[in-house]
Amino acid sequence: MDAKQQVQAAVREKEAAIWELQEAVWSAAELGYEEVKSAASFCQALREQGFEVESGVAGIPTAFIGTYGSGKPVIGILAEFDALSQLGQAAATPVKTPVPENENGHGCGHSALGAGAFGAVLAVKDYLEKTGKSGTVKLYGCPAEETGYGKTFMTRAGCFEGVDAVLTWHPFDNNAAWGVSCLANINIVFNFHGRTAHAAAAPHAGRSALDSCEIMNVGVNYLREHVIPEARMHYAYLDVGGTSPNVVQDHATLSYFIRAPKISQVHEILERVKDIAKGAALICGTTMDWYIRTGVSDYIPNPTLTGILYDALVDVGAPDFDEADYALARQFRDSLGEDLRQASDAAILKSRGEEHGKKLLAQGLDTDIAPLVLSKVAMPGSTDVGDVSYVVPTAQMGTAGMAIGTPGHTWQIIGQTCSSIGKKALLKASEALALAAARVLDDPSVLEKAKAELKEETGGQYVCPIPAEVEPPVPDWVFGEAKKAGLL
Repeated sequence: MDAKQQVQAAVREKEAAIWELQEAVWSAAELGYEEVKSAASFCQALREQGFEVESGVAGIPTAFIGTYGSGKPVIGILAEFDALSQLGQAAATPVKTPVPENENGHGCGHSALGAGAFGAVLAVKDYLEKTGKSGTVKLYGCPAEETGYGKTFMTRAGCFEGVDAVLTWHPFDNNAAWGVSCLANINIVFNFHGRTAHAAAAPHAGRSALDSCEIMNVGVNYLREHVIPEARMHYAYLDVGGTSPNVVQDHATLSYFIRAPKISQVHEILERVKDIAKGAALICGTTMDWYIRTGVSDYIPNPTLTGILYDALVDVGAPDFDEADYALARQFRDSLGEDLRQASDAAILKSRGEEHGKKLLAQGLDTDIAPLVLSKVAMPGSTDVGDVSYVVPTAQMGTAGMAIGTPGHTWQIIGQTCSSIGKKALLKASEALALAAARVLDDPSVLEKAKAELKEETGGQYVCPIPAEVEPPVPDWVFGEAKKAGLL
């Protein structure tokens, strides 16, 4: 058997174990840094498959590394498994059906993402065993992608030192290798401190922290015209100083997200936002302090490694859907708003042509593999895979695990992730990731070019966007539960 046949056979052989893990994580549906049951399921499954497991890495109870093999090259595959709040949904049900016992749900498909990565490392292990090649495969259990950026902390802690290549994937409504970047992001919190007073009898005696927040927001709104157009600045109030309008508020807090195509640009804009906050405090006679809560670097798609992953995806093909899958997908599409369906229809017809586009829309699922496009353009979102890509050549891909046009972070994703559609998508992802890894094992010399590309892009420099003194925001109770679960 060639490499493709070997990894596909291995994925088929381990299909039951792969799907069992997906169902366990999907059912647990735990939020970022709280994924105790999910991480324990992964660690148990890895040990059962002959992997050495180190849990509680980077000071995060739910972060882990499963390792098999020895020697070079060392290939890492990333797994995610955190859920989102307020999105509980029954499996394979195209009507909104909340799950009373758990309001959380995998509205970004991370249960499938993690299980697909698990399937990939099992296939790579099988390939190493049957070929006798030198090499090591590692499954990285990465918590809190949605809210806490676990990979950034893991990168800062040196978890990826000595790794030669990193591969990962994500469920989407199409099949493609990622040739584009995404926005770097820093989340900074501003606390304003003033002095209370009676808002009618002695307003002159007060110093309003809430006014400082308002003035800061106005200042940042004026700043938007004078930064690069790709930048994004958005905010939320964490504290408005109370509920009594007749009391001058002596405390108020803002949380800002600042995004730009490169992390260096984020830092430049961040300094200007800090100056606006200082000015807002001076205007109102308040004081201000700030701290950085989280941050991620921009994603750097490695051209060589992304090309290898793309070729692997083309060779294994799109998910093998059948008529039952198409019928279910059409029902999920029917649950979307008319505006969403029209937008996705227009995009498909424009990109695929009238005749072929109508065929895909009639199916409800995308069975094409998009051409590989390497571009400096940054997608509008952010991911902590970016930090990994600064220290190791990294490639990502996606497979169609949901109906065409399904928007992110929705109950429709949850329902499809734990269905035959999601299952076929994650198994195909396992095959593609494993085949790409096998080809790197067959020809490790390609990594020299990949590493040279990364060095040219970064200059060999990585500065973590999260300061050294900032610890992962793990709730205190998680440490005790993780210890009970054997993670610590």
